[in-house]
Amino acid sequence: MHPYGFLSLLPPLIAIILAIRTKQVFVSLLLGIWVGWLIIDDFNPLKGSLDTVQALVDVFNDAGNTRTVMFCALVGALIIFIQRSGGVAGFIEHVNRLLHRLEQKQGASNRVVVQLLALLTGLLIFVESSISVLTVGALYRPLFDKLGISREKLAYIADSSSAPSSILIPFNGWGAFIMGLLLEQGFDDPFATMMRAMGFNFYPMLAILVVLLSILFAKDIGPMARAERRVREQGKLLEDNAQPMVADELTAVAVKEGVQPKAYNMLLPILTMVLMMPVMLAFTGWADAVAELPEASWFRKLLYAIGQGSGSTAVLIAVLTSILLSMVFYRVQGIMRMKEMVDLTVKGISGMIPLALLMVFAFAIGSLCKQMQTGQYVAEVASAWISPAMVPFIVFLVSCFIAFSTGTSWGTFAIMIAIAVPMAREMDANVYLAIAAALGGGVFGDHCSPISDTTILSSMASATDHIDHVKTQLPYALLAGVGTALFYLVIGLV
Repeated sequence: MHPYGFLSLLPPLIAIILAIRTKQVFVSLLLGIWVGWLIIDDFNPLKGSLDTVQALVDVFNDAGNTRTVMFCALVGALIIFIQRSGGVAGFIEHVNRLLHRLEQKQGASNRVVVQLLALLTGLLIFVESSISVLTVGALYRPLFDKLGISREKLAYIADSSSAPSSILIPFNGWGAFIMGLLLEQGFDDPFATMMRAMGFNFYPMLAILVVLLSILFAKDIGPMARAERRVREQGKLLEDNAQPMVADELTAVAVKEGVQPKAYNMLLPILTMVLMMPVMLAFTGWADAVAELPEASWFRKLLYAIGQGSGSTAVLIAVLTSILLSMVFYRVQGIMRMKEMVDLTVKGISGMIPLALLMVFAFAIGSLCKQMQTGQYVAEVASAWISPAMVPFIVFLVSCFIAFSTGTSWGTFAIMIAIAVPMAREMDANVYLAIAAALGGGVFGDHCSPISDTTILSSMASATDHIDHVKTQLPYALLAGVGTALFYLVIGLV
């Protein structure tokens, strides 16, 4: 019997509903965490309050959480460096020349081309979703601002290209995690199983297709249409009451006086960060690769090591390496001296404090949901009324709800694959469809949830209000999600 039953749903639901209605994300998350600990402590308000504080402190007991929070803070230093050095301005000049040539030769729309470039960039950086959204935000935010495209649209493109590409091209930590889960379910060749299931993973495919169509046909729906109209008619990149995830002083840093803008002052640090990600994944996973595959070729060991590496270590070392290289590179050019670079680093970190705090709250409520077994409760309730033909459809819906409630796609994968695979086998349903439904549902719920770390990072990278990003992205995610659910329903009934 589940220890908390329906009460286990209350903390995430309270946090999500309040955040969307009030736009007070910090207060909403904190209240959700407090309610959860109140339930655990038998509604003792004093003990519940003390345990809430302790839960926030305990976030840093997990080294992975600490590294992720540090990564979020240090990103601010990188953002401010590439602007102050003239790298962003130089990149914009190059892209503007490219757009001008395209416009003259083909009559192409600059707005369409820039959005397509942002989408392509997000898809190509499949090695890690966090790096993907950060890169898209850093590279294209100034261009979107100049062309009068809303910050919400940039956040949507960054968010809806990162996780879908990371799961569809699983040569990364995502793939390693999924293969590990499949190995636990008794699959002799988890890689082949995963790749066969990817053919049925309709949500990320449809999510990318919806982004592509919205760009090509310039059709926006719901809150996104209003956001685009606001920028077009009023010139406002953000709503009047918006609370951007990045402090204003980080997004409006002037090029240092006397410095000639050069695109490579931005591209080199960004490229360093992107390339360091797989290098560190391989480094941190190499010991496991050698132990598990002693007779394998070095190439197979390398692929295995990348899959087994520590994602949080990789992103932290990647951004630190990028910052340090930037310091050396800018000093050699005579752009900045050490004192100025240190001052900018501190300023950049301070501008990211709201994001770092939000990540702490998100980790705390995720840990709370795990302790209260929220995901297991949802899965137990749903499994009682599933028929064989409906297995993929129901697995997808349950995975969506778990990911939406807990804000984690990986946690959803861990819960639902362990349920979907045995269920599909027992009920003689298509096991590959069931696996795909669990994976796609996890990504869909994650896209819709305001407490998802990827959604939060997308808001940060695009310097937009977090709840505005969630609300403007939701109709597009629902469109792809409903289409996916219908696919599973039809396939199951045929």
